[in-house]
Amino acid sequence: MTLATAAEFLFIVAVPLLIVGGTVAGLFALGALFDFLEHPEETRARVEGLFRRPPAPAHPPDKGHFYQAHWQR
Repeated sequence: MTLATAAEFLFIVAVPLLIVGGTVAGLFALGALFDFLEHPEETRARVEGLFRRPPAPAHPPDKGHFYQAHWQR
């Protein structure tokens, strides 16, 4: 591959892909900014939710509990 071939490849394939990718990322960031400006409380709750512990897993009911699965009857 010569230098001219590599330059052709960059200008024909790679540069347009980078431009399109940058545009999509910029539009995504702009949408996130507008969402933050419209709903700052929801954004704060989302960020705080990232650092909360997940809820504990459910425990199976005891043997004397009123609910029994149909396969245990």
